[in-house]
Amino acid sequence: MTHRARHDEREDFLGASAGIPGREAVPGRGEFLELLGMTLAAGAFVLFVAVRPEVTEALVHRLAVGTAGLPR
Repeated sequence: MTHRARHDEREDFLGASAGIPGREAVPGRGEFLELLGMTLAAGAFVLFVAVRPEVTEALVHRLAVGTAGLPR
């Protein structure tokens, strides 16, 4: 049996949430940092592919070879 966490729909921005276990001190900061990290990673990948286009071909080839070996 799995335990599902219940999320409180009420957001209390006036109270200090830093003292409550499991709550972030700054609401929404984690989502912003995740978006920033994904944006930086995607930008770095695009820049790397623009500088070295053969990387895309090598990545597709490696993925195809790895996938072809799975059914065996």
